[in-house]
Amino acid sequence: MDRIIEFASSHYLLVSAFFLLWAVFFTLESRRGGKAISPQMATNLVNQNDAVIVDVRDNDEFRAGHIPGSLNLPAGKAMERLAELEQYKERPLILTCKAGNQAAHLGRQLRTKGFKDIYRIQGGVTAWRNDNLPVAKA
Repeated sequence: MDRIIEFASSHYLLVSAFFLLWAVFFTLESRRGGKAISPQMATNLVNQNDAVIVDVRDNDEFRAGHIPGSLNLPAGKAMERLAELEQYKERPLILTCKAGNQAAHLGRQLRTKGFKDIYRIQGGVTAWRNDNLPVAKA
């Protein structure tokens, strides 16, 4: 441990550059999965830009409570069911899951398939519920 501190103090420029590149890498990687937006911003996108909300949770979780008007496309089957999203390719897509992690992964996959305008709800359906926004059950 002493050697690490000694190295860092002797090569502070190198260590600073490392942490800067590390932060840039994670920032860029997180945006590949779509820009993180709040539930209120998602509502605005749907109302103003005709955005489509895609819920990537399993069918059972979706039926237990989901954002009204959202499509259910489980993350594990998303690439198999990609044809269902093709009709929305020119519209903004808002991805959501339980807490936001699975949505980012699917967002990266969709970018490779030509989808450009991708967002993800930061905090997922949990954040949506915490903001006391409506939830539908089916």
